[in-house]
Amino acid sequence: MTLFCFLFIPFIYLFQRSVRESDSTGGVWALLLGSIIALIKFFLGDLVNPGGFGFNRFISGCIDIVSLPALIPVIVYLFFVNFKIIGGTMDFAGFALLWLIPEAGIRAIGWSSLGDPILLVLVPVLWAAIAIGIAFFITLIQNSRGWLILLFSLAILLIPFAASASYWAFYSQKTLIGFLLLFTASSPMLVSLTLSFLKAGD
Repeated sequence: MTLFCFLFIPFIYLFQRSVRESDSTGGVWALLLGSIIALIKFFLGDLVNPGGFGFNRFISGCIDIVSLPALIPVIVYLFFVNFKIIGGTMDFAGFALLWLIPEAGIRAIGWSSLGDPILLVLVPVLWAAIAIGIAFFITLIQNSRGWLILLFSLAILLIPFAASASYWAFYSQKTLIGFLLLFTASSPMLVSLTLSFLKAGD
């Protein structure tokens, strides 16, 4: 499971890179800033005391474990694009996944002693689901009008919420709810990767 936590994010990055034609830049920024943030978080520790199985556990999932770690690189990339710090084709997913590689490595070391599949297996999958799913809907928004923009924007908000809720549900041993929320959070990622794979095969 520790090996999965180490390798899943790099594998997904290489896979989505192989099926997408992109001249995007910013990889050095992603690895550098991702490493710095991961080290800072490692030394500072968690911001929220997770407590037991209640609301604090969900907030901890949002801020320390699942949602915020995957959202920060998306927000930073948006800032870089708006201020033209980096150029090329926009690739939110690629930037976010590269950013998360140091995070996954450091977390794998810290979590390895716990041997918890929720942390070592589920969390990396949820990180990828947030990064790729949000990037997918951002692309749809760029090519949409009217009420579709609102619908896709709501979907962007739903993904990190469903991801953190899935983490909370599995931790609270609400397995069925956890799987349903995992499916909700990861479906856009699966659709995006499948469409990219099919397009690359044409």
